[in-house]
Amino acid sequence: MYDELTPSDIKKMEEEIEHRKLVVRQQALADVKEARAHGDLSENFEYHAAKKVKNQNESRIRYLEKMIKTAKVISEESAEDEVGINNTVTVEFVEDGSVETYKIVTTVRGNSLAGLISNESPLGKALLGKKEGDVVTVHVNDSIEYDVKIVKIENTVDDGSDKLRSF
Repeated sequence: MYDELTPSDIKKMEEEIEHRKLVVRQQALADVKEARAHGDLSENFEYHAAKKVKNQNESRIRYLEKMIKTAKVISEESAEDEVGINNTVTVEFVEDGSVETYKIVTTVRGNSLAGLISNESPLGKALLGKKEGDVVTVHVNDSIEYDVKIVKIENTVDDGSDKLRSF
């Protein structure tokens, strides 16, 4: 299965790869070299920690490159009156009347604690393409579902402030 990414997601990934190759990689190599100079490698904690950081950085670079290579590029464009990627949506939960605001993003930027919900999450899927005033049913699984009313849609421009998730 391919990850759905927007052009701005790919741009952020490319920027992170460049930073990791030019800055983080060089620092990690310097740290390994310095730790290696401290002597016996079998009991050298600094050496093992530096190698671990270096390997994690290389792994993240490979992961991002694979994500870009296998991505399905999707549009960030949506009709002005419809929920789309990078739109901020205020919803009212019909059951209790509580109101929440979320930004719809792709999975690589999803962070529910920061109000960023994925377009592939149950709520994100239910909201995409809907309009203000619509009441939609969110299907979490076969036994759980709930209704939300779309109160407000804001067409926000992706300013690049949303961070990519790290794994």
